[in-house]
Amino acid sequence: MAAAALRSAARALRAPSRPPGTGLRQTRGAHQRASLLSFWELVPTRAEPLRKKKKVDPKKDQAAKDRLKKRIRKLEKASQELVPIEDFITPVKFLDKSRQRPQVELPFEENERRALLLKRWSLYKQQEHEVEKDAIRAMLHAQQEALQELRLESPELYDEAIKRDPSLFPFEREGPNHTPPVTNYQPPEGRYSDITKVYEQVEFKR
Repeated sequence: MAAAALRSAARALRAPSRPPGTGLRQTRGAHQRASLLSFWELVPTRAEPLRKKKKVDPKKDQAAKDRLKKRIRKLEKASQELVPIEDFITPVKFLDKSRQRPQVELPFEENERRALLLKRWSLYKQQEHEVEKDAIRAMLHAQQEALQELRLESPELYDEAIKRDPSLFPFEREGPNHTPPVTNYQPPEGRYSDITKVYEQVEFKR
């Protein structure tokens, strides 16, 4: 028994000492360390010889800096290029004098007749507007009186009466036109080509 104890003690002394928690373990066929105490053993050495610095010609370096400064000054002086609005530009083909219609000279009697007709139309529309305003004013006054009487008779019915009616919208109304509409008019349908111009910002190349 004493000899066996001595042999085990000798084996323990010959075994290399390891910090606690640094034993190797195998997980899914790969060896990993169980603690961060041995992190210094995992850092690979990826050193490489230092590269030789290229000799830069001072004249070339200064010339490149001067070109860059010149380009910056040129960009600062150049004003911002605005994109033209073609809707405000009259095409040249429309400026041809030969395409313009000659102005028709109306006789004096026709001018007076049209001026009188325009005045009569304005007076008619003014009277129509006044009648419409009076009718609306009378209806609003009658409505307010009816609501006051309904409020005294039944508050519940009054609350229901003042609620908004969603069936009144959308409201559509067609007013007078410069020319009468053409009955049974079918607008032409067909293909069109999109000629919208696309503007790209020009970049300066070094």
